[in-house]
Amino acid sequence: MNDTPPQQRSPQRIALLPGDGIGKDVTAEAVKVLEAAGARWNLPLELVSLPWDADRYLETGESLPEGALEDLRDNYSSIFIGAYGDPRVPDMAHAKDILLGIRFGLDLFINFRPVKLYDPSLCPLKNKGQEDVDFVVFRENTEGAYVSIGGNFKKGTADEVAVQEEIHTRKGVERILRAAFDYAVAHGKTQVCMADKSNVMQYAHDLWQRCFAELGEEYSQIETRHLYVDALTMQMIRAPESFEVIVTNNMFGDIVTDLGAALQGGLGLAASANLHPGRVSMFEPVHGSAPKYAGTGRANPMGAVLSAALMLEDLGHQEASAAVEGAVIEAIRQGETTADLGGSRSTSEVGDYLAKAVS
Repeated sequence: MNDTPPQQRSPQRIALLPGDGIGKDVTAEAVKVLEAAGARWNLPLELVSLPWDADRYLETGESLPEGALEDLRDNYSSIFIGAYGDPRVPDMAHAKDILLGIRFGLDLFINFRPVKLYDPSLCPLKNKGQEDVDFVVFRENTEGAYVSIGGNFKKGTADEVAVQEEIHTRKGVERILRAAFDYAVAHGKTQVCMADKSNVMQYAHDLWQRCFAELGEEYSQIETRHLYVDALTMQMIRAPESFEVIVTNNMFGDIVTDLGAALQGGLGLAASANLHPGRVSMFEPVHGSAPKYAGTGRANPMGAVLSAALMLEDLGHQEASAAVEGAVIEAIRQGETTADLGGSRSTSEVGDYLAKAVS
């Protein structure tokens, strides 16, 4: 924990990128909670809203301003994002430029996703409780199938060929695996499970196999487990209690973390962190922008609030982070939720409840 008196700490500037659709709605509620936590613990948080969204892109043709990545890297302690996507931008160019641009440009190689069930009533599995669904996923965040290498030949014809390349480097694979092992050691976990498809992808995923085996020897106190990704998804449904830390590549991580969200009650509860230890990192709920629900009060802000809790922890404010998570748990137990979790509260009403609980 950061024990420096608040008045002696440097301001921690937080870049707020509400984005599009319900991203704006849920970010507003996360800000309420962050301000309540900041007031209660006298945190040195400085929230700075940046208007990088579809409206701006359609008006100017610019997604990220020139020098934006350098500004974020050099002048901010953290980045908080709502959600991106707007039907007026069919190719989602601005969303790709901003989200993937920040991930790749700032080398945020860890996508960290906690999968935690806060109430048994939210789990779609029979006879599974909070002790059964409590693990984390480390998704490699800067390589794999998301590097946009490939192309089309004879596009639009009957002879069209489409090529999409995956890229895996030893550096990239080794550092995400090491991050998963380090987390296990630091948090008293006993097992790390690595998922790939090396029986089919014999070159790229063989690299994952070899690096995992080598690091397994280095972290000999941690049990290593390997599953092909199809077997992993089956076991996540059959026996989620058998997992503590899962690590996998970019594409598979994208898929299995959404499955994990379903186990904990849906995307409205799913939080994430995009990390590079020691550097500015980015936090975001993982749901989409759902433009048709924007401004209706139906969006669940809890994923955004839980992402804010992850951000507070990363900034060194563990007590405030735990209080924010505790407020979400209490809201669920008291039925102070939006309709997706069985409640009748609006987006802003849930935010008000959580902010008051943290105050």
